[in-house]
Amino acid sequence: MEKIDKLDRQILNIISKNARIPFKDVAEECGVSRAAIHQRVQRMIDMNVIVGSGYHINPKILGYNTCTYIGVKLERGSMYKDVVPEFEKIPEVVECHFTTGPYTMLIKLYARDNEHLMELLNAQIQEIPGVTATETLISLRQSVKREIPICDIFE
Repeated sequence: MEKIDKLDRQILNIISKNARIPFKDVAEECGVSRAAIHQRVQRMIDMNVIVGSGYHINPKILGYNTCTYIGVKLERGSMYKDVVPEFEKIPEVVECHFTTGPYTMLIKLYARDNEHLMELLNAQIQEIPGVTATETLISLRQSVKREIPICDIFE
């Protein structure tokens, strides 16, 4: 794998804060040409260092007022591969993780309100074959949301 150098990390710091920043502004801040920024970003995309970009949508504006984390227990951990496609069918599920600890899986979902959450739990999630138990944690407020720090772990 190619090495990520100081300039790459500087670029990542800038674009991770604003994915829509023009390359000319990144180039100016880094003291290199726009073409150099374009080449570096493309190389990092090709290396899977950069795996996406886009807009962050405020769920509350769209009517999703309840952010919930649900610990899911399965009959057997190996059922994970069968359960994931079922969670993918539920649009309100935005994250799904195979975990260690008391739960086999941890999912994050957004619901319009408590009634909608109850419907998702009772009529969809708990009806998935292999799901034996769930524990629901409602997020009252998201206090921190950021990307992983861009630094050289060998510094």
